[in-house]
Amino acid sequence: MRYLLLVSHGGFAEGLKTSLAMFAEDKMDQVVAVGLANGSSVDEFAIKFRESIKFLTEDDSVVVLADIVGGSPLTTALNVLSELGKLNDATVMGGMNLSMALTSIVMKDVLSGEDLVNAVLAEAQASIQEFKVVSEEADDDEDDI
Repeated sequence: MRYLLLVSHGGFAEGLKTSLAMFAEDKMDQVVAVGLANGSSVDEFAIKFRESIKFLTEDDSVVVLADIVGGSPLTTALNVLSELGKLNDATVMGGMNLSMALTSIVMKDVLSGEDLVNAVLAEAQASIQEFKVVSEEADDDEDDI
């Protein structure tokens, strides 16, 4: 089985998992979310993370999404995965958002390696854009011209 691991500062990972459930409820048993609580140490996070993935078997693999590349939650999670021999076949990405998580959970069993990374990052980047609101007043002015 391939699992999606969400790691973050604070409650972002848990909140993202809650939002993800609105779109992929049937896959939530394949998602683990762990956040580094404010005031907690990296060692405490490592214990919490290790506990949350203790069910992984030798045949399981992981896709890891993190809020910040190089942040303590990600580096600590990667250290734990390395200790467990799970890092070599892991797919790891940072800057997570809902589009990225949704694409990961839906495509993790269909795509792998660079194909998965490319699909996930393309969706994540496409979702980041400005949304311009045009007021009715502006529309009315344009009609008069």
